[in-house]
Amino acid sequence: MQQGSDLYALDLTSASFKQACGGPCTEGCVTLARIGEDAWALGDSKRPDKEPLRFTTGELGAAGIDPARFGLTS
Repeated sequence: MQQGSDLYALDLTSASFKQACGGPCTEGCVTLARIGEDAWALGDSKRPDKEPLRFTTGELGAAGIDPARFGLTS
């Protein structure tokens, strides 16, 4: 299992981000990519210049974020 700052050492170069919108996507969407076995990157399409936040699968679940909502499997 990845720990804390270890997640930020993972390379996002080949990450494939998927979008999920709570409504019309004209105001931006949350993006999610699997970046490791137990690692995810969560971005904001309104702020593509900002580095995505990194989470473990457990942390995503605790925040109520389901990768299936993005078409991804956990």
